[in-house]
Amino acid sequence: MSRNSEKAIQTHWNGDAETILSMCSNYYDKTGTAKAINDEERMHFGSIVQKMLAKGMRCIAFAHKKLQQENGQEEDVPHEKLEEGGLTLLGLVGLKHLCRPGVTTEVDACGAAGVVVKMITGDDADTARAIAADCGILDDQDLDQNGDAVVEGEQFRSYSTEERMEKVDKIHVIARSTPFDKLLMVQCLKEKGHVVVVTGDGTNDDALALKEADVGISMGVQISNEVEKVSSDIVILDGTFTSVVEVMRWGRCVHANTQKFLQFQLTISAAALVLNFIAAVFSGKVVLTAFQLLWVNLIVTNTLGALALATEQPSNDLMEKQPVARKSPFITRFMWRNLIAQALYQVTILLTLQFKGRSIFGVDEKVNSTLIFNTFVLFQVFNQFNAREMEKNNIFKGLLKNKMFLGTIGISIILQLVMVECLKRFATTERLDWVQWSACLGIAALSWLIGWIVKYIPVPA
Repeated sequence: MSRNSEKAIQTHWNGDAETILSMCSNYYDKTGTAKAINDEERMHFGSIVQKMLAKGMRCIAFAHKKLQQENGQEEDVPHEKLEEGGLTLLGLVGLKHLCRPGVTTEVDACGAAGVVVKMITGDDADTARAIAADCGILDDQDLDQNGDAVVEGEQFRSYSTEERMEKVDKIHVIARSTPFDKLLMVQCLKEKGHVVVVTGDGTNDDALALKEADVGISMGVQISNEVEKVSSDIVILDGTFTSVVEVMRWGRCVHANTQKFLQFQLTISAAALVLNFIAAVFSGKVVLTAFQLLWVNLIVTNTLGALALATEQPSNDLMEKQPVARKSPFITRFMWRNLIAQALYQVTILLTLQFKGRSIFGVDEKVNSTLIFNTFVLFQVFNQFNAREMEKNNIFKGLLKNKMFLGTIGISIILQLVMVECLKRFATTERLDWVQWSACLGIAALSWLIGWIVKYIPVPA
């Protein structure tokens, strides 16, 4: 630009402080007089910049230069011919990017959940280190690792493959990075067997890393172009790290609820299979009819049971567990322990009723078959409580908050009551008196005690 009072063109520069300072030859003192920058002054300005960077500030320098012909006439100088030197420093500005509220807490929550948070940024090492320390990504131990926790992109790229694989777990921050550095970090972590989640603003620079990661998350309301949509698995519109942690909490909740339902369903299938097989071998007829098995599978298990167990809300306990390894079996040893114990208990009781029920209750064969069917269904209703918690003994924690679970349990019992008492022609059942109903409920409720005792059996990790 040019001023009306002088025949000259003023070019103004701003940008990275270290870069602009290297292009400056003069500065203004306190009186506004332009002076040449000597080595001492250059070191003084450099120390100011370093202090700002160490505090996590982004330091920007402003400078200008007069362009004037020897005859004093204006000259239109093309931008590409401007000399990047001989500038006069106008000032230095430090911009502080404060961590959003709750970021430190959420990073700590990730650490407790076994998730390591790494930061890859274009800032210089000092700024990146300060920001990472403020956010909780770096602790005192990381800062004392002689530079292993914070490296620059150029240094990270210069490592050999063996060095990179050895150091990648210790590196928490990569400063002055390029998109290739983020992609290289993802590839190294995946090669070491880690499950990698990458967050980014969805720009083309992040596309490769987002696509390479196991889960790519784009953040921000500006996610709109096709590259971002193809590269990302999840889009978070508010762009906050708190939402990333919430996504992880819900992901763990879905995984846990699926395991609960699978344990519940396998228990029913195993008990029904063993019960009918043994009864058919020793008595020549099955215990549960085809209609009764269809009733259990369609109503008790796949409809009401699925609603009860799949609607569990995420709890803080989920964020205290370690992540599931990439090759870990979906059916864990805890699940095998629980379902085998419950299936054995159910088969033992139902076989006892099959061969001794008539003498125990003093009833005929039709009533005894109804007792077996009713007890089998109630077993599954009460076993839903056991399935809510696969490892801990308290199966009633947070029960009152889950209205859907309580509602499906109530509906299951009401439907079973209607089936036994009112639809005996369809279900091949007989009506039961209150003593027989109490016996069925009491025997089924004992599955809670069995589940409580079994969870004291240690299971190898």
